[in-house]
Amino acid sequence: MSAYEKLKKLGIDLPPASVPVGAYASFTRSGHLLFLSGHLAKKAGQPWVGQLGETIDLSEGQAAARAVAADMIATLQAATGDIDRVTRIVKITSLVNSTPEFTDQHIVTNGASELFAEVFGGLHARSAFGVAQLPMGVCVEIELIAEVST
Repeated sequence: MSAYEKLKKLGIDLPPASVPVGAYASFTRSGHLLFLSGHLAKKAGQPWVGQLGETIDLSEGQAAARAVAADMIATLQAATGDIDRVTRIVKITSLVNSTPEFTDQHIVTNGASELFAEVFGGLHARSAFGVAQLPMGVCVEIELIAEVST
């Protein structure tokens, strides 16, 4: 089953690819590796603002991470012209805006990891960090490395 068929089965319509808001590119390619810049959590097209352990609970954090993953798939589409050219997700790095007491950043990040596994198969390497703040006050930011075919 193609990645597009999997997205359709999951009921996911890809949003427009994110546009950089600073002096950087949304993605860059080196050989067979595609590096995606950090993508911020959005809800209904707006920054998904909040802090885990304060104003956002675990399930909402997972939903935010899943939304980031969908945005990243849209960027993969823009970068490759065909997401079926993505052979695997190699690694993600997840930053979770959280209180010092919140220690479930890895579980929040599962929201993204699970969507990537559903669409592209397999598992990837990853890191999940708790941070004191993220741009625009969003709850989650994720960056990604993918392997793509030529």
